[in-house]
Amino acid sequence: MIDILRSEWTKIRSVRSTVWTLAVTALLMAGMGALAATASADSMPRPVPGAQAVMMSLTGVMLASLPMATLGVLVISGEYRTGGIRTSLMAVPQRLRLLTGKVAVFTATALVVSTIAAASSVLIGLLIIGPASVEPGAVAQGVAGASLYLTACGLFGLGLGTLIRHTPGALVSAIALILVLPTMASQLPGRWGASVAEYFTTNAGLLVVSGRSSATLGPWSGFAVYLAWVAVAMVAGAVLLRRRDA
Repeated sequence: MIDILRSEWTKIRSVRSTVWTLAVTALLMAGMGALAATASADSMPRPVPGAQAVMMSLTGVMLASLPMATLGVLVISGEYRTGGIRTSLMAVPQRLRLLTGKVAVFTATALVVSTIAAASSVLIGLLIIGPASVEPGAVAQGVAGASLYLTACGLFGLGLGTLIRHTPGALVSAIALILVLPTMASQLPGRWGASVAEYFTTNAGLLVVSGRSSATLGPWSGFAVYLAWVAVAMVAGAVLLRRRDA
């Protein structure tokens, strides 16, 4: 398994798309947080509530989820596009071991970069906002929640890329499930509509970033629901990876 991890690490760090997507993720986090903090710095009461200042600094997390999901898709769909997946499967005939290696390397990479990006965004935002009654717990919740959420979005993209295999189709699916459909679900009428919206992908997942609870979900239970969506995509992709030809 160590050789598989080394191989996947070599692949992911030697592709330009990795650098670009991770850089865009960090820039969106820091840039959007700085813009939100600058726009609201003068109008906010003093001292600024700590939780509010942290959440404002993490405004970019929704947009940053898209390049992270894109990287997840490209981790495997890029190999299908170039035909490199055949070489990978020849070297590692146990397909689930290959997928496990990709998931492990991607998760570690995404988690490190997301944590740095989230912490930097909070630091920049707090410097712009100025005096704020910030509690260490609020900062830790925001940074940890944002990094875990972004990593989960990347894994969602990886699962969809494994399932669909074609980059454009997987990217469209990721954008729809992460950004578009959750917003549309929030417009569904009635009590059943509210229930569907509450448990729909990122509507549930974002609770871990804000640290707030919805009607029936808390921050971590909401994140668990989002991980269940990610797991469904990953398991479906793994099943088809075993059954389909490369």
